[in-house]
Amino acid sequence: MLRVEKLRIGSLPSLSFAVADGECLAVEGPSGSGKTRILRAIADLDPNDGQLFLDGVERREMPATDWRKHVRYAAAEPGWWADTPRQTLPATEFADARTLRLLTALGLDETLVDRQISLLSTGERQRLALARALLDEPRVLLLDEPTAALDASATEMVEEVIRFQLHARRSVLIASHDTDLLDRLAHVRLQLAPPSRALPAGVAPQGRAPA
Repeated sequence: MLRVEKLRIGSLPSLSFAVADGECLAVEGPSGSGKTRILRAIADLDPNDGQLFLDGVERREMPATDWRKHVRYAAAEPGWWADTPRQTLPATEFADARTLRLLTALGLDETLVDRQISLLSTGERQRLALARALLDEPRVLLLDEPTAALDASATEMVEEVIRFQLHARRSVLIASHDTDLLDRLAHVRLQLAPPSRALPAGVAPQGRAPA
């Protein structure tokens, strides 16, 4: 379980909530309301105050690199630090098999991992980055607009991959403007106010998503 207590990010009011194993939290709100900042703060990528716990262990009780390994942020516009996707993937004895399974589930040809990143489409880069984020099986997934650049078919495949993560008892937080996607996946919602208004402190449960 991910538990957030009195998280403060810049001028945003504090937030306290929990996301259980196998549960999906939707982070909703207009542009500028703080969706991305909240996800990045939970991943400890930007300055913030408050306490965050993973299975009862506070984030300061482990190295920052370990926290980010377990609590994984996948950006809306993924970063690349090499010429091909393969060069950014973790090198383990299981990586190739897991990569192939993820690529297949996301509708991607396995040869794409060796193609120049500059030659890939926006949608291909987004799905490859999602596969990279999932490869070492983090406990918590922080997904920022995971389907923004995708057509209906690719969106459906990404949704099924997210459902699998939930069935595997991983906690998932999704920031998205795609209300249909959130309606199908979310168990609980965090509704953020427009930038000019106060941010509500907490999570408002709005029913369980259809099984």
